[in-house]
Amino acid sequence: MFNIPAITWALTAVLLLSGSYHFLQATKSHQRTDQINKVLHGIMNVLMAAMLWNLVPSTVLAQIAVLTGAALWFVIQAVARPEFKTLCAGSHDRLKCLYHSLSMAGAAVMLAMMGQVTTGHVPAGGTSMSNAAHHSMARAAAPSTAAATVDHSPGLAILLTVLFAAAAAVFIFLLARRRVTKTTLDDAAISRPSVRAEHGLEALGAAVMAMMFATMS
Repeated sequence: MFNIPAITWALTAVLLLSGSYHFLQATKSHQRTDQINKVLHGIMNVLMAAMLWNLVPSTVLAQIAVLTGAALWFVIQAVARPEFKTLCAGSHDRLKCLYHSLSMAGAAVMLAMMGQVTTGHVPAGGTSMSNAAHHSMARAAAPSTAAATVDHSPGLAILLTVLFAAAAAVFIFLLARRRVTKTTLDDAAISRPSVRAEHGLEALGAAVMAMMFATMS
């Protein structure tokens, strides 16, 4: 589907807008951990947008390292002791941190898979994810180590497609659910917009991840 420019541009816009929102929220937050988390989400969105166009492929290892470090950071928060209140303390927050860790790891895996595709005899003129996919048959015909590695990727790509599609469905359900579990109407009025925005962004992000992995399956 990424051979359609309109879709590529639409996904790029979604990712950049989402990343901008996270960066903006980071500037508004007064908690250091929350600022770091939002900045990492913004970076992930920007890197995924760049991935759609195969930008700066020479820095792919650095990008993977950043996303891997972010995944480990969220794992640390998820398994932190309860007394560390600034980290993921409750069961809901721990699940959220685990999912964010999965998202960061998924983006790192996607970058690694795209790096393998790029080295698999893709012409220098290929500038987008769709171009890399378009030349996958030429890659298979070449007896290179990179191409042999990519042959094992479709199964993983399918698994991650299903996983993130399911995550998108869950966040859409949470977004659509109207029940508010707050102690007062004032608290509900204050928190509802931010919670809905968060669920909406998570649903969009998971859907984009599923679509991008689908092109690799």
